[in-house]
Amino acid sequence: EQEKRQYEEDSVSSKSWRGGGMSSAWRCPACAEPCAAPRLLPCLHSLCAPCLRRLGALGEPARAGTAAAAITVLCPLCDAEVSLPPGGVGQLPPDYVELGRGRLGCDLCAEGAAVGRCQTCGAALCPFCRQAHRRQKKTASHAVTELESSKDCSQAGRPLFCPSHPSEELRLFCEQCDQPVCRDCVVDRHRQHPYDLASNVVHRHGDSLRMLLESTQQRVSTLEGVLSQIDGMGSAVRVRAEAVATEICLFASGYVKAIEEHRDRLLKQLEDLKVQKENLLQLQKAQLQQLLLDMRTGVEFTERLLTSGSDLEILITKGVVASRLAKLNSVAYSTRPSVDDNIQFSPQERAGQCCGYEVYGAILNKVVDPAKCTLHGEDLCIARQNELTGFTLLCNDTTGEQMGRGGESVRVTITHKDKKDCAVKPTVCDNGDGTYHVSYSPEEPGLYAVCVCVKGQHVQGSPFTLTVKNKFRKHPGVFHCCTFCSSGGQKAARCACGGTMPGGYQGCGHGHKGHPGCPHWSCCGQVTKSSECLGPPNDSSQRSLLRTVAL
Repeated sequence: EQEKRQYEEDSVSSKSWRGGGMSSAWRCPACAEPCAAPRLLPCLHSLCAPCLRRLGALGEPARAGTAAAAITVLCPLCDAEVSLPPGGVGQLPPDYVELGRGRLGCDLCAEGAAVGRCQTCGAALCPFCRQAHRRQKKTASHAVTELESSKDCSQAGRPLFCPSHPSEELRLFCEQCDQPVCRDCVVDRHRQHPYDLASNVVHRHGDSLRMLLESTQQRVSTLEGVLSQIDGMGSAVRVRAEAVATEICLFASGYVKAIEEHRDRLLKQLEDLKVQKENLLQLQKAQLQQLLLDMRTGVEFTERLLTSGSDLEILITKGVVASRLAKLNSVAYSTRPSVDDNIQFSPQERAGQCCGYEVYGAILNKVVDPAKCTLHGEDLCIARQNELTGFTLLCNDTTGEQMGRGGESVRVTITHKDKKDCAVKPTVCDNGDGTYHVSYSPEEPGLYAVCVCVKGQHVQGSPFTLTVKNKFRKHPGVFHCCTFCSSGGQKAARCACGGTMPGGYQGCGHGHKGHPGCPHWSCCGQVTKSSECLGPPNDSSQRSLLRTVAL
């Protein structure tokens, strides 16, 4: 009943705004009920007053910075967050656009639909009242026009009356409050506010609205273009995804085919390896069975000869029997099977390409043999103090072939022979191809014992002795070309050997044994420039020969 009364009040106020009734009430888009007074939300959606009141009851207080009594609600049509004015739903502006869409009702009888309008009194008239309007003496001279266009048939052009003063028409516009007012409002609530006729300010405000409309229309066009691009990109994404899905299916089918072919190849390789090992075992078995049969025959014959034969018979056949037994005993054979059961599968092993795809997984039947592993390096047994050096370990199988893969357990120890607490920590790098690089940097000179073990066993050449020399020693002496030059060109310079230079000089022509005979360092006789200084020789005779000049 309360909502019904409020609806009636809204209808009355709506009529006061319109100055007349509608032939059919507007329906609220939220509740679909007829409504004569739609209110306009800030999001530009219209709802009936009951729906707005229900939203206000469910709303929340507005955020900080707004009026204390303002209520924030969500529009049920667009989910926009809007704030109701402090005065409540009644302060929302009416939706005159929706009101104008309805067809006018007759202002006189309020029953029929208006088909004309009196230009003198502004009343909307139905066909019956229009005839009566013309017959009455007071209104017979009024000019009545037909309502032809939708705009004429609507509420547009009808006077709007003030909600606060229903008898007064809204003809003025308050600039300070930015709203239409009547004459009573100007002398009441809007006293001393600047105002003007609505017809004078409508062009200025209409122009601003048109500018905003134009800007908004441009943004609408831009958004439509962006949405069109998004739709086009969505279509392109779907097409591209389908193409990539086709590529994935082709790739997967080819990959599956390659894996299956690789699987069959591995199984064939495994079967061949099994047959090979079985054949070798069968061959070894047949050879050993034949050797065992021959030995049993020789043993049985010899036992029978020794137990049943006479002395003369033993002596007569002794030579043949002894020769046979000696030959049988000299036959070499392995006490272990010729092959082992070491067959492994490595899923991480690269297996090359199959049908154009890189495949993994290989059968491993090689076994590393420490006795066949070798060490390589230019300075395998010589190193320099505080200089990084190293060597290479090559792992081979029992046949001497390189393993071709890594993963072996390699252990290297380098310990000082004189200083037990002095050891070098080497770094072992697995190259993945059966070779291992061992690098180290000794800090102390001297002799070191180097042990290289694979699977706990020493390789060939292990252990070996490593000589670590001192740091590179520079020459403290002078690099000379000859005795004459080293003396500064003194003709009286004399060499320790007593020889003389051609031309009558007393120097030396480098012709005696033990002299370098070429440019050399005076302190140790090294003939290569920038070479390491070896120091003076221990032998005094050699020192005398290497002495360049005796003044």
